[in-house]
Order: sequence, then C-alpha cells, then structure tokens
Amino acid sequence: MAEKITKIKFGVDTDADVAGNDKLFAAVQAAHDFNFGTETAMVFDDMVSRSVPFYDEIQRMTCEIAASFAVPETNLYDIGCATGTTLLALDQVINPAVHLIGMDNSSEMLARAKIKLAKPNTRRKIHLVNTDMNDPPQIENASVVIMLLTLQFVRPLNRACLIKEILNGLRDDGCLILVEKVTGTCTMLNRLFIEYYYNYKRRNGYSDLEIAQKREALENVLIPYHNEENRDLLLNAGFQHIEEFFRWYNFSGLIAVK
Repeated sequence: MAEKITKIKFGVDTDADVAGNDKLFAAVQAAHDFNFGTETAMVFDDMVSRSVPFYDEIQRMTCEIAASFAVPETNLYDIGCATGTTLLALDQVINPAVHLIGMDNSSEMLARAKIKLAKPNTRRKIHLVNTDMNDPPQIENASVVIMLLTLQFVRPLNRACLIKEILNGLRDDGCLILVEKVTGTCTMLNRLFIEYYYNYKRRNGYSDLEIAQKREALENVLIPYHNEENRDLLLNAGFQHIEEFFRWYNFSGLIAVK
C-alpha cells in the first residue's frame, strides 16, 4: 500500500475541463455574500489550491488517516466534497470494498465532481448526494467521515446537531477528520496570523483588492470557531479521543475517534 500511495498525485485536478483560473474578485464589484454556485465551481480547484496553505499535504494526510480507519463493507463520507478532489484521491488508496459517498449542498460543485470522478482509472462507483448541511444528513455504517473546511460554513446553531449525527452514524472506533479555519484566543496573535495568511495569498498571486473583496463576501458566510470550541463540540457529542494532526497559523486539522 505504501508504494502505491507514493505514486498518487494529491491535490486539485488541473485538467482544462474541470478547472479555471480564479478571478472572481479581481474586478471592483458590489458587496455580496460568497456562494458556491456556478462561477465558484468553475474556478474552485484553483481557488482552494492558492488559498489553503499546504492543501496538497492536507489531502495526503487525510487519505493516509482515512486508510487506517476505513473498514471494508462500511461507508466513508466526505461531507462538503465540493468538486471531488478528496474523493478522487481516496479512491486510489482506500480498500475497494469501502463505499465512498460525497455530500455537498451545491449542485454546481457536484456537477464538477461528477466529471472528475468519471475518469477511467476510478476503482469504484462513488455516490454523490446533494444535501443541506444545516439539515443534518443521514450518516450510517460509517468507519470514516471527512469534513475539510466545511463545518465553518454550517450555521453555528446547527453545528452541534451535525456533529452528533456524525457520531451516531459512526461505528465504534470510527473517526471524523475535521479541518477548519480557526480564530485564536489571543487578539494580538490572531491579528498576526491573519496578516500572515494574507501574505500567503499575495505570494500566490492574489491582489489586495481580491483579498479584501473576498474577505467581505465571506464575512457572514464563513464563521470560524476557536480550536477549543471545535474540540468542545466533539467532546460534547461523545467522541473519546481527539488529536490535532495539522496546524498552520489559523488552519487546524483534528482527528476525533468514537
């Protein structure tokens, strides 16, 4: 298995039919809330690869952890699967007897995922489900559930219910892999981390105008928690073991085991 993993290309798919350059906020525009509609779906792979630090490594780590917990004849859910990048990578490293299910509330994102997952080297049929994350989807017979940068888009009042539904749908010793943008408890350090993040985006070609307009668009849509708040959500739901496996300034990855 280890030899096979080294041959896999993790990260976004840059094929011309599924990806475009992210210029959504390059021109001056009226203020509006960010959404995951057609325009975002068309450039999402480029957007996330330039906006999420160590995105390829997060994908690789997610697949590595998932492979350790996935059990044949159980379900593996990717909640907020977007354009299917994680599902495509998981398909190559997870036992073929594990059922992969991608969930997203954007039909436009799922349409892009369907294109990517139709590649001839896909090892199994991957099911895609259009569902609203604010109305907890049914999770059953799961050995692994993945949420990469998804919970932050769920309304805060609905997050505990979603995490509880996930726990209830997991088998004993199953795991939730959760990656989130987080806020710090220290105002000074939080401000510094945010500026470091904007510098990261500048290094990846985003202008100050793009950074400012996207920040404004996300203000009422992406609501990050403190890392401690995410831990409390998991503990209160009933997860027994929680460990941080990734951290870059204001991005954090947690694994929680039932």
